[in-house]
Amino acid sequence: MKFSAMTRRTALALAAAPLFAGMAGTVLAQGAWPDKMIKLVVPFPAGGPTDTASRILGQKLGERLKQAVVVENKAGASGSIAAAQVKKSPADGYTLMMLATPTLLAPHLYKSAGYDTVKDFTPVATVYDLPIVIVVNPKLLPDVTDLKGLIAYAKTQKTPLSYTSSGVGSFGHLSMELLKQLAGFDMQHIPYKGGVPAITDTIGGQVPIMYADLVAALPHIQAGKLRAIAVGSPQRVSMLPDLKTIAEQGIKGYDAVSWGGLLAPVGTPKAVVDRVAAEVKAILADKEVQDKLLGAGAIAHFQDPAQMGQRIQSDYQRWGQIIRDKGISQD
Repeated sequence: MKFSAMTRRTALALAAAPLFAGMAGTVLAQGAWPDKMIKLVVPFPAGGPTDTASRILGQKLGERLKQAVVVENKAGASGSIAAAQVKKSPADGYTLMMLATPTLLAPHLYKSAGYDTVKDFTPVATVYDLPIVIVVNPKLLPDVTDLKGLIAYAKTQKTPLSYTSSGVGSFGHLSMELLKQLAGFDMQHIPYKGGVPAITDTIGGQVPIMYADLVAALPHIQAGKLRAIAVGSPQRVSMLPDLKTIAEQGIKGYDAVSWGGLLAPVGTPKAVVDRVAAEVKAILADKEVQDKLLGAGAIAHFQDPAQMGQRIQSDYQRWGQIIRDKGISQD
């Protein structure tokens, strides 16, 4: 009997050994992270707000983790090319991506996007909000000084007023479509390929109205070439403190904010995700970092993995419904 009991115990111990070894290996691997370079993929070209925010964050993150964080720009198809690549990367914490709103929504706009924003990634932390503003050409619309005036003027036109954005399916396009739906008026979208040519032609008078990224429009607002009449965020922005929100101007509950945050491939160890999130929280609490982001037109905004996950799902569903209702597509 003693021998039988000893045999059973030995057999159980031997059977459990691989499991314990695997758990120990996981703990060791997580404990050692990071022990090599971390790649931060930016799904847009160098120089834009997403790229600038990524480089500010990447430098500070590298300092805190004592490992190089290398930014890799991989632009194209609203960021879907980069996202499809990151989706296939090892889930080991050494590949991160700066998600931006266009990339979040790309699967609604491209049939061949190659990823599911909600299912194929692990949220890590939000990093910034990027306010968007409605601007008008003051020479073409001298009497339009607020949102109420724009809506009233638009409703008197026999043919719809034209407005522009940085492209079909851009966040400015979707945000104006939401506003038109809620406020009950119409305007004709004239899409451009990028924010710079759209702003140039709004200043030049080819199009009288634009829903623009604040970072791109701000210098022209300050120079008097464009007039800002409303901001899409729920709160006013420090760069233009006197500019009222759309909600303040009568469209209750209106909320349109482009934003960015870190993603990792699905399956990335929770210990790694939590470590990065904690470091991002500390970095964004630094006034110097906040000021640098503000200089790029972005507002530091930390949310933890759970909060970011909820935001992804909410925005994916809300803006996806607008895209479907309006029949908007990039294909």
